[in-house]
Amino acid sequence: MAVFGTNETKVMLPRNIADGMIKETRTLSTIAKLSAREPQRFGETEYITFNDFPKAEFVEEGAQKASTTGGFGSVKSKPHKAQVTMRFNEEVQWASEDYQLSILSQLGDAGQVALARALDLGAYHRINPLTGSVITGWDNYVTATTKSVEIATADADADLRAAVGLLLNQPTSWGVNGVAIDPKFAWSLSNLQTKNADGSPSGVQRYPNLGFGTDITSILGINAAQGNTVSGTPEAADTKVRAIVGDFQNGIRWGIQRELPVELIRFGDPDGQGDLKRNNQIALRLEVVYGWYVFADRFSKIVDAV
Repeated sequence: MAVFGTNETKVMLPRNIADGMIKETRTLSTIAKLSAREPQRFGETEYITFNDFPKAEFVEEGAQKASTTGGFGSVKSKPHKAQVTMRFNEEVQWASEDYQLSILSQLGDAGQVALARALDLGAYHRINPLTGSVITGWDNYVTATTKSVEIATADADADLRAAVGLLLNQPTSWGVNGVAIDPKFAWSLSNLQTKNADGSPSGVQRYPNLGFGTDITSILGINAAQGNTVSGTPEAADTKVRAIVGDFQNGIRWGIQRELPVELIRFGDPDGQGDLKRNNQIALRLEVVYGWYVFADRFSKIVDAV
């Protein structure tokens, strides 16, 4: 039986391809590497937040209990739909089932990269990956944080320490458990050398575990993930953000709210590239709905001088 039937408008992505896409999305996204995905229902998901840490009270036998200090509120994650639309010659409908499955596999390979990067670009910078423009209607994103360190010296690790200090040296600290690093900053870290007694470079790599900085997994005891989505490139103009550090474990709450159906489109102009019938084409559209909420005050960013 053909994968692309003659009447269906929806075809299900084979489970092995869909599962692989989700796995690769976790691998390719710096957010997904540092922050665990959680189950979410479709629509807004509410999270309870404490305005202050509640304090326990020791109560003597027979004594009255006082009201516990601290209040709570709530925030809501919002759904964000991302889509990938790809065109193929309509003759693919008449090809063998194996060939049609290979087309779906190609769509999955391309989609997993696009959707993983979309998660980072949206949650970090509120960037629309296709156009590179900022989605001004979104007000919840990581780099909205007011905690920022501008690169001022050649010692990249000093900038990282300063960014961590902005988070730890405050009355309420949520801790630091992850850092997302742009390749430019990763290279700066890996290129650092220890110093001789006179202050001159020793020629010995300061952080030998970083190698050339091409696949950093930890730095100074913090889990790390590297990716150019930190700077927003190449989809958008360079944001000048070189690293984002903070509470990735609880400061970003995200999940995938919908399954991964593929829509088979035979008619019309679904992506502004011309009429399908006129061009002897069909289109396959893959959509995923993310949901996330970001506690921006739990992050600090390292930025290049403008």
